[in-house]
Amino acid sequence: MNWRKDFVWGTATSSYQIEGAAFEDGKGLSVWDIFTKENNRIFEGHTGEVACDHYHRMKEDVALLAELGVKAYRFSISWPRIIPHGTGEVNEKGIQFYSDLVDELLKHQITPYVTLFHWDYPNELEMQGGWLNPESSNWFAAYTEAVASAFGNRVKNYITFNEPQIFTWLGYDKCTHAPGIKYPTGRILAMCRNIALAHGKSVIKLRELAPDCRVGYAPTCGNAYWPLEETDFLAAKAKELQNSININDWLYSSAFWNELFLNGRFHEQCKTLFGEDLPELTGQEQALISQPLDFCGMNLYQGTSVSLGGTGEAVLGKLPAGHGKTGMGWPITPKAMYWAVKNFYETYHLPLFITENGMSALDIISLDGFVHDPGRIDYVTRHLSELERAISDGAEVEGYFLWSFMDNFEWEKGYDDRFGIVYIDYETQRRIPKDSFYWYQSLIKSSS
Repeated sequence: MNWRKDFVWGTATSSYQIEGAAFEDGKGLSVWDIFTKENNRIFEGHTGEVACDHYHRMKEDVALLAELGVKAYRFSISWPRIIPHGTGEVNEKGIQFYSDLVDELLKHQITPYVTLFHWDYPNELEMQGGWLNPESSNWFAAYTEAVASAFGNRVKNYITFNEPQIFTWLGYDKCTHAPGIKYPTGRILAMCRNIALAHGKSVIKLRELAPDCRVGYAPTCGNAYWPLEETDFLAAKAKELQNSININDWLYSSAFWNELFLNGRFHEQCKTLFGEDLPELTGQEQALISQPLDFCGMNLYQGTSVSLGGTGEAVLGKLPAGHGKTGMGWPITPKAMYWAVKNFYETYHLPLFITENGMSALDIISLDGFVHDPGRIDYVTRHLSELERAISDGAEVEGYFLWSFMDNFEWEKGYDDRFGIVYIDYETQRRIPKDSFYWYQSLIKSSS
């Protein structure tokens, strides 16, 4: 594979999934601190109270990142670690932790990419209505101000929200994620409006306080449709589906969120689907939301095939018997990478980062003391091949962040699933680089 010398090779994590230290140094409670204590929410009752103990082992972890040779590291900041009550007084010990992390990364010539929100919402704000509260966008703007004021002189790359479709859909509809409260459609739509306003206000704050920064957001590509056979008809159908929503998957759809965040409007199909439940957006609000972005992220793990039925209709999700799956049971569909990237870029003409891509595998420490994960190497290789193909066909992609740097707390799955290229022995907190770590290290070295 041939890559530009300035292509950004990175890896990624999120705060609640790795940090631990859930109740230390003045950190406030997040909705996940509460949710994980509820019965039958998380696999085997696991919590993120210790996780990978990254809070205490940060320098050891950054040394591993340096050994890996990545150019960039994407991590998220815990809002309640910075502002324990969600609003008001800033926690200087929380600021210090992330300041030390940034300095350590820069010392090793690793560029920090900061995600402001990766789901660990302050519980005190949730008790005040959370994203339904009309003040919620101002809360997020104030949190952004605290982050940008502290780190804007050193951190020049920001992502406002990670996967808004997931924390809304799984948190307030399916209820498998925190806070696990079921809301009717009208309330969820109102929440989406406030989240979009929060994004816009956050971008404005970042531009004001760190004027030389670059800003984007990172949706999961919830409609990564790809043609099983690459005919003109199926390719056009895949693009149409990727840019459409329907009543069953609208909240999970990247089309819904891209239209909202990038164009400042609800998707054109929303009025038909939701009628009077659809909130209004004034012209001023649309302009506020659709702040120009420098890039868009794309989190991509799997896609939905589009094939031809017996009477010429499009059939979704049909795959050959025995088709490969990840440890989490997700189908392995690398061609989704090509088509999702190609179709996004042709629609929005905005530079992309692949902000997450990787796979869960049933990793173990083998008798030789190493962790062998050939399936993960194969998975990433196939997806990178399709990404390179999309770039060759004109898509502007600036970098790739492999998910994840280390095994971690995988939300409702607890520690049952392992996505990392570094194995974590949770009993001892020993870090063991997997075969994929050394493979990725070699790829970065040969491509730089």
